[in-house]
Amino acid sequence: MSRAPIQDSDPRARDQARDMLARMRHAVLAVNDPATGHPHLSRIACQADSTGLPVALLSGLAIHSRALAADPRAALLLDEPGAKGDPMTWPRLSLQVMASVIEEPGQPRDRWLRAHPKATVFIDLPDFRFWYLRPVAGFLNAGFGAAFRLTPADLGA
Repeated sequence: MSRAPIQDSDPRARDQARDMLARMRHAVLAVNDPATGHPHLSRIACQADSTGLPVALLSGLAIHSRALAADPRAALLLDEPGAKGDPMTWPRLSLQVMASVIEEPGQPRDRWLRAHPKATVFIDLPDFRFWYLRPVAGFLNAGFGAAFRLTPADLGA
């Protein structure tokens, strides 16, 4: 009997996904545009907090922020581009997430500024807010023949 094309997670897949989250500095965010109902994609700055949960600093002026306020369901795509070779062989992690504004941004702010010191220019502008992007499901494509379903527990969420 052949192996299913998409497997349940295993320790190696969990470790790789958690490592990708820990090293994340940006991601592609997918939302539903409330004005059109169509998907909208944005590359955003994004990093894990001290617990491994994805956090983003978003401007309220952006389409994606208005979309998240209307519908918190979203998705993130993280990839690890290699120096050369076929990009389709590089690991990538897709996450279905629920977004929520972080009401007390002290801890994310300090951690954010350590990773993104140039953000001091805009971090305190009134339209910028931190958002949690809590994984509800994930999918890791770790390379040819290595595709895994991931739960929030697999991701450390």
